[in-house]
Amino acid sequence: MNPSPITASESKAFVATFELPPTGSGPLDGLCFAVKDLIDIAGWKTACGNPAWRDSHPPAVAHAVCVEQLLRAGARCVGKTVSDEMAFSLLGQNHFYGTPLNPHAPDRVPGGSSSGSASAVACGLVDFALGTDTGGSVRVPAGNCGIPGFRPSHGYISVAGVNPLAPTFDTVGIFAEKPDVLARVANFLLSTEPAAANEPESIYIIRDAFALADAEIQQALMEPVQKLRERFGGRVREISLSDVDGDTTGASFETWRDTYCVLQWAEIKSCLGAWIADSRPDFGPATVSSFALTDQLDRGRIAGAVERRERYFRCLRNFLGPRDLLCMPTAPALPLRLSDPVPDRSAKTSGNTYYPRALSLTSVAGIGRMPQVSLPIAASTDGIPAGLSLLAAQGQDAFLLEVAKDLA
Repeated sequence: MNPSPITASESKAFVATFELPPTGSGPLDGLCFAVKDLIDIAGWKTACGNPAWRDSHPPAVAHAVCVEQLLRAGARCVGKTVSDEMAFSLLGQNHFYGTPLNPHAPDRVPGGSSSGSASAVACGLVDFALGTDTGGSVRVPAGNCGIPGFRPSHGYISVAGVNPLAPTFDTVGIFAEKPDVLARVANFLLSTEPAAANEPESIYIIRDAFALADAEIQQALMEPVQKLRERFGGRVREISLSDVDGDTTGASFETWRDTYCVLQWAEIKSCLGAWIADSRPDFGPATVSSFALTDQLDRGRIAGAVERRERYFRCLRNFLGPRDLLCMPTAPALPLRLSDPVPDRSAKTSGNTYYPRALSLTSVAGIGRMPQVSLPIAASTDGIPAGLSLLAAQGQDAFLLEVAKDLA
């Protein structure tokens, strides 16, 4: 890791800094990392971005399993990082703890909910950091901050000691300064060897995913997509999401997003609803609005959403071969300016609102239990980072990481 001109205090990325030495030696010797404050560190309270949660829960009695793994592999932990409240946001603005710095776009949000972890890596304060990703909380900040970010196949990295939000979508994800470090850390946590092959058989450009994005994102991603075409030739093909799920109504992304949201909101209510009802915690205004959606959900819709999710999962599994990739924008817009109004999460129209479009894009990996990597290989004409994402079939994490190393 190179020395950084940005201090931990200036980054606003940390809720606490400390020195937790490695407990063993291995492939991560010499690396330092930070963890999102949704992940347990023994002896420390896990605040989940909210003082009421922090004050109503005891300190952790053990490290999260993923932290234990990293320490035994030779890595050193240097702190806990800011999270959006209860991990229920994609913006990176916390009413109580502030907004971590996006060093590549200081007037813009870092993205959330793993905002502090993304900021700590982008500011050069750590070699890598752990976040959590349920609906984009690693992928979006990685794209916003211009760093590599990885969401693994669901269930492949332990979430023991990680506060649940929506368990059938929750994952532990990773940010790193460099793609090779990202792959080293991820392969270790996944207990996989680096893939022998990094040549995809097919790369499917999802045209309606790009259509969801603002013109600035489309323009920024034009060159890296063209480079994919030049390198891989006829193996790069354009498809629509309907080619995967068979939906000919033109509403594919809308129904995938709706499926994801129904299940996420239902699971959030089941996981956190009792504590909220009993503790009546103070939340920031945006978080209040987000949790209102979980209260308003018609839980009679859950069964239908589960059926759709499993059908879409099977469609993806049947469509993608072990060396195939999907390609789409990481996020539908450049990171929002700090002065911009908070987007309305409850808005229904996907064409002109941030959250519906963002969740449309991030729902694919969530529903498919697929690994996804956001690559920092694009920027707007003003130099604002824009992420390009690749997704692989479930379980093909090592292959995806090897492709990401090669392309980045």
